[in-house]
Amino acid sequence: MPLVKIKIMIEIENLSKHFGRTKAVDQISLQIKKGEFFCFLGPNGAGKTTTIKLICGLLKPTSGLIKIGGIDIRKEPILAKRLLGYIPDQPYLYEKLTPTELLRFIADLYGVSDDGQKLLYLFEMAEYKHTLIEEFSHGMRQRIAFCATLIHFPEVIVIDEPMVGLDPKSVYLVKRILKERSKEGVTIFLSTHALSLAEELSDRVGIIHKGRLIADGSVEDLKEISKANKFEDLFLELTQEG
Repeated sequence: MPLVKIKIMIEIENLSKHFGRTKAVDQISLQIKKGEFFCFLGPNGAGKTTTIKLICGLLKPTSGLIKIGGIDIRKEPILAKRLLGYIPDQPYLYEKLTPTELLRFIADLYGVSDDGQKLLYLFEMAEYKHTLIEEFSHGMRQRIAFCATLIHFPEVIVIDEPMVGLDPKSVYLVKRILKERSKEGVTIFLSTHALSLAEELSDRVGIIHKGRLIADGSVEDLKEISKANKFEDLFLELTQEG
């Protein structure tokens, strides 16, 4: 059931995750509104994937609070995760199933009646609905992963590097569909290395460096503050060493 009264769909407060002496995530606080398209940027090893796994409940934080749609993901993980759709950078799919079988299986897990056929059509995979997933290219697998993520109508979609290895047609499809979902009120949290993608799609960006959130705002606002002419210049300026 849509949480129409909830305005903040992702709430992070003083979030930290330590691996030994390494502070992978260090005191991050962030609020992302319903329907907002948020892009999460940072150099390799900055803490992006760790943050995403914390948001999705795949890692336990060292300290801090995470709420999805107002629900504490540590106290009520199943309820919070029903609102979430998560696409990792390398999604796992059951290769001996067809797309139709996989989507029926996932729909059953979430208790929804959708058979996924509209999603297969949307991602231009309907003609392969009875083909074993093991026969698919990387791009086709990514499209199926998106179908599997969207089948329970998540209100928050968390994505880690969605465009890696995709052909131009798949990239176009994914960008269009994510933007449409955002306009419909779905909150998008997308981690990416592609600055041009963030600049094109985001309502707001956050930049993480050495585990800390060092910038948060629209691309234009951040460029104005730094006086950088290009977003790439801004990013390099903020994440330079030393």
